[in-house]
Amino acid sequence: MAIDRYKLVSRHNPSLSSVVPEAPLSLGNGEFAFTADITGLQTFQDDYTLVPLCTMSQWGWHSFPVDMDQSALRLAGYDTYGREVGYASDAGGQQQLFDNLRQNAHRLNLAAIGLIIGDTGKSAKLSDILYPRQTLDLWRGMLISEYNVFGEDVLVETCVDPEQDAVSAKVVSRLAAAGMLSIGIKFPYGSPQKDASDWSSPDKHMSSVISAGKNRTVIERILDSDIYYADITYSPEVSLEQTGLHSFTLNSKDNEISFTCRFTKQSEIMDPFDFYKARERTKLYWEDYWSSGGAVQLINSSNPRAFELERRLVLSQYLTAIQCSGSVPPAETGLTCNSWYGKFHLEMHYWHAAHFPLWGRPEMLEKSLGWYKEILPAARDIAANQGYTGARWPKMCDASGRNSPSWIAVFLIWQQPHPIMLAELCYRSNPCKQTLEKYRSIVIETAEFMASFAHYDVILDRYVLGPPLIPVQETHKPENSMNPAYELEYFRWGLNTANQWLLRLGEQPVEHYGEVARKLSALPVNDGVYLAHENCPETFTTEPFFHDHPSMLAALGVLPGSAVDQATMKRTLDRVLDCWDLDSLWGWDFPVMAMCCAKLGLPSLAVDMLLMDAAKNIYTVNGHNRQADREDLPLYLPGNGGLLLAVGMMAAGWDNSGTGVHAPGFPSDGTWLVESEGLNPYV
Repeated sequence: MAIDRYKLVSRHNPSLSSVVPEAPLSLGNGEFAFTADITGLQTFQDDYTLVPLCTMSQWGWHSFPVDMDQSALRLAGYDTYGREVGYASDAGGQQQLFDNLRQNAHRLNLAAIGLIIGDTGKSAKLSDILYPRQTLDLWRGMLISEYNVFGEDVLVETCVDPEQDAVSAKVVSRLAAAGMLSIGIKFPYGSPQKDASDWSSPDKHMSSVISAGKNRTVIERILDSDIYYADITYSPEVSLEQTGLHSFTLNSKDNEISFTCRFTKQSEIMDPFDFYKARERTKLYWEDYWSSGGAVQLINSSNPRAFELERRLVLSQYLTAIQCSGSVPPAETGLTCNSWYGKFHLEMHYWHAAHFPLWGRPEMLEKSLGWYKEILPAARDIAANQGYTGARWPKMCDASGRNSPSWIAVFLIWQQPHPIMLAELCYRSNPCKQTLEKYRSIVIETAEFMASFAHYDVILDRYVLGPPLIPVQETHKPENSMNPAYELEYFRWGLNTANQWLLRLGEQPVEHYGEVARKLSALPVNDGVYLAHENCPETFTTEPFFHDHPSMLAALGVLPGSAVDQATMKRTLDRVLDCWDLDSLWGWDFPVMAMCCAKLGLPSLAVDMLLMDAAKNIYTVNGHNRQADREDLPLYLPGNGGLLLAVGMMAAGWDNSGTGVHAPGFPSDGTWLVESEGLNPYV
């Protein structure tokens, strides 16, 4: 029997009956997002400090007019088997340039759009919002907000257009006609901070009306060398006035105010559309989204944890659709607010987006996978400047692909095979020559660097990784880290998969790729368990090595684990659970452990890992994965994406999980009834 998707989705609509500043609700389309407070707009910014109320787009970046000459950055030299390789890892004597390159470009809050409630004698405070009832209607993509303020009811409907960077809203209240409720639109200067806004520098930017017609106003925004436009259309009874250097107000003589504010990078002549058209377009988009792709239903399980896991799955599908399905990889906080200046970390791209093909939505990954082609020249330059061939992908960057200097990021290598894995998942969803040709350059240039980076140890007749490098678990020093377990297995898998792509295309495999894969070092073992890396026999016994990511577990689960001994991995899992600092894990570590458990034939433990009671495995009412009490990471989308990846694998199976075995990653103890459709198996 087919899953009733409307019921599945709707029973998990986030609903608020009180103010919850740590869990505001967002609307978006993958390229643009708008985060609202309890009023349905961005009215009480000062009260939402943990999760700021931002309006963000994939193209909306800003840079200060500062020195950005990366060629002037002095590199720190690291001995690499007899030759010196430079890394942008030391700020000593160049702190300002180092910081400039890290903080610029930073993602920009395009505008704050909120209600102005009250008159000159009294302005509403957050505590004046009484009897709130706010629901995010997931099936229609609508945010419905109802409340009472100053003795009058207010109804606000808000949506984001599925195809344009536009937010639309309708506000209904007798306060509007009485002159006590209007819409305020104000624009900040750019900032690398979490809220992406500098409200204290009005003289550093410009907000100019360049077009004013009937029920439509276009505002040009200039911030240093960055320009964008706000195209505002509004209902006939509404008028717009400029009330400050960077503030504008929509007033109404009626009880209703409706508007659309569309943001564009270029000054374009586009057809205006009102709230009602936007609402209909949004409804059709989200009905189609939820009706297609994959679905997992757990509600008919007797296990008491099933409802919560199902809730997390539904909300994670929504959040990754609006935050992680755009034309470039997302920041770890997506389009909600800035983390690391709004830049994206390419080692996280897998965790944000690898689940899309498993859930029958490969096109949502392919939007950003094609971006790697755009930055191929930059990635080639990184490799060539270090004496390697192929493309070395940056770690922390903006849309240009310029690698940010860092004392950690520049040494990471575990993001290198990601494009091969992501391309392979897309190919499995659409196994045709067109897919192979589309991503051939990404796959092969990635493999070329990986084979070039591996160093041949002539004495032991093996290839080694590092030093210098920093493994997934960032508690290790670059000059001492060699042969991390997960990276070894990932490089091996990536090189073999690259040769498979060449064979599928009717081309000859590259002999050197195969040789490196065959002769890569064995996964490091000590005392019967896998280590973080070969030079760390104290992985499980000495601070700080049993903190952060237990990445050796990813060698089986995230990967097929062709070189993994399952008995050794089982002992490693037991050791992690026995002595690891589990509160230091990150949101995606729980899916990693679940995937490892599933492939070890431990489905009950796999579910336990997904739902572990741990500081960074909390999912708030809006579905976001909080990272304990970290102020800089009030939400963490790799946790949501990792959850979908793990459950997709556990429900649909993986290579060699057994033909016809239903939901092989879930317990068959009778308490779990896993209903699924539209899913694809994992590697």
